[in-house]
Amino acid sequence: MITPIEKTIDLGDGRSITIETGKLAKQADGSVVVKMNNTYLLATVVSAKDAVPGTDFMPLSVEYREKFSAIGRFPGGFMKREARPSDNEILVCRLVDRALRPLFPEDYHAETFVTINLISGDKEDLPDALAGLAASAALAVSDIPFNGPISEVRVARVNGELVVNPTRTQMANADMELVVGATMENILMVEGEMDEVSEQEMLEAMKVAHDAIKVQCQAQIELAEMVGSTEKRAYCHEENDEELRAHIKAATYDKVYEVAKAGLPKHERADRFAAIKEEYVAANYAEAEDGDIPTELIGKYYHDVEKDAVRRCVLDERVRLDGRKTDEIRPIWSEVDYLPGPHGSSIFTRGETQSLSTVTLGTKLDEKIVDDVLNKTIERFLLHYNFPPFSTGDARASRGTSRREIGHGNLAFRALKRMLPKDYPYTVRIMSDILESNGSSSMATVCAGTLALMDAGVPIKKPVTGIAMGLITDEDKNFAVLSDILGDEDHLGDMDFKVTGTRDGITATQMDIKVDGLSYEVLEKALLQARDGRLHIMDKIMETMSEPREDLKPHAPRIETITIPKDMIGAVIGPGGKIIQEIQASTESTITIEEDGNVGKVCVSADNAASINAAMAKIKGIVAVPEIGEIYQGKVKSIVPFGAFVEVLPGKDGLLHISEIEWKRLEKVEDVLKEGDEVEVKLIEIDQRSGKLKLSRKALLPRPERKPKKE
Repeated sequence: MITPIEKTIDLGDGRSITIETGKLAKQADGSVVVKMNNTYLLATVVSAKDAVPGTDFMPLSVEYREKFSAIGRFPGGFMKREARPSDNEILVCRLVDRALRPLFPEDYHAETFVTINLISGDKEDLPDALAGLAASAALAVSDIPFNGPISEVRVARVNGELVVNPTRTQMANADMELVVGATMENILMVEGEMDEVSEQEMLEAMKVAHDAIKVQCQAQIELAEMVGSTEKRAYCHEENDEELRAHIKAATYDKVYEVAKAGLPKHERADRFAAIKEEYVAANYAEAEDGDIPTELIGKYYHDVEKDAVRRCVLDERVRLDGRKTDEIRPIWSEVDYLPGPHGSSIFTRGETQSLSTVTLGTKLDEKIVDDVLNKTIERFLLHYNFPPFSTGDARASRGTSRREIGHGNLAFRALKRMLPKDYPYTVRIMSDILESNGSSSMATVCAGTLALMDAGVPIKKPVTGIAMGLITDEDKNFAVLSDILGDEDHLGDMDFKVTGTRDGITATQMDIKVDGLSYEVLEKALLQARDGRLHIMDKIMETMSEPREDLKPHAPRIETITIPKDMIGAVIGPGGKIIQEIQASTESTITIEEDGNVGKVCVSADNAASINAAMAKIKGIVAVPEIGEIYQGKVKSIVPFGAFVEVLPGKDGLLHISEIEWKRLEKVEDVLKEGDEVEVKLIEIDQRSGKLKLSRKALLPRPERKPKKE
């Protein structure tokens, strides 16, 4: 038997996390199993010995997969095996990637693969909060260069108390939830959602998370010492020419700086920057053969010049690439009801970023069935974000949904979902197509989504807007917080901090930090500046539409609901669905029924009120309880010698005895009634033992006066 090396982390609430190494997957460069109760994550990391020639970035791949066997389940589908990653797995990959990526050395370019598998689980402990710890621990016990360790934890506010790595049951009662990734010293990544919390409340949660992360990072440091993996591999993935670097900077910096502060549009600015580089190459390599021009080094050093000039322009002159001040929002225009076909639509344009969003309303039949390993549920609110290449002027094909699209869509989904009414009967889908992009497209989706919901007549609690904040810093601790960042400011800056919310508080956030030493003072300034920006944007969209439409659009489906006793569900459905199918066919409606405790919720949808009313009448008739003395409009179902059987409610017949048809004596029932006749009757008796109904027609007819007796 192999004796693994273990390190245990006490969470301080009776729970603990154990990191185990040396037992599984020993041929990987680093391998650990992270355990908490029944939840086991196997994380491995493998990095190539050398970089692919010409690679000038960190080719990191992070995969997170949940095995159905981990919880004793079969995968769905015909193949009965795990297929492509689910949206949830992709979102966890992104959480881990965003925390790890900034901490690899800038000159390390070997292909590196981090793989995290859920190999055992239960329904209470959430494994995604352990994935970052597992990935970092695998790196810690390897010889791969990494400026960690890091860890990630979830912190939630449950009944007013902040809880680290809460259970699924606790999460159901949380009004704030954040996943935070950090090193011992600095926060790197934040993502979460909340019920309109303040900036200070969010900062407090981040601090609690960071305190827990510090303990987990220390455990990894000690584990690495126990394993003896504190020495990292030697590598040389870059060949630099410092003389060329200095020459390029001297020849181009001033020209780049002038373009950076000229306030040009995106494509014109890019063309001017490209022209400066081309001019440098033409001036210095006019006689050289193509193979003799150090194209890759020139591109790399010129990019560094661009980055430095743009950052110095912001820090020294407080001038941004498009000429704005640091806290200035780009021009905004918006419009609703642009498209006649969808149930709601909007255009939101901020600077050179534009979202065309639509809302589609559906019934229970349109719900999304979620069948993840640990989560079998339904979604009645969907948000899909599309980022086609033409939005940035790229001439390339669109090949399926990217991980970026899933991540950005999820952020906008979390921003808006708590604003939908709890018992709203419709399934709601927002689709955001980004038609132009120059930064903050996910936040444009939030704003456009709010407008489209209101245009559709969805009674949202409050409108939501969003803004992306950036940061520029230098070695002397000077900094500038930028509101409503451009794409280039995200790429060349030190932070991408997205914040969404109502006028009363924050609903969702996502933050990626690319530098060390970011203080809570800077974070607080960014949050407060973001609040001012959000409120400015709110004022702008309120000018377009200030509240939801009072009614749905004419072509939107109508839905009405009714609650029936649980034991009547079968009566409405009928044997083999016969009754409910007949109601749908005869009224041209769609009917869905679901159990909710001791009642059944019946939803009837149709394109017009008449169909809904007809279907509702039939359903109410089925579930109605006959009452003595009530008058019913019945239908003669059959005639027998002693009377007629009359259907007074769907599926409920009563006997109209021949003596109760008229006041005069009848020889035959057919003298007055025939099958199919509509007849008004009164329920005069219910047999206590058999439940049979006794009806009377004559009770509703005037009683003839008696003829006087002859003397």
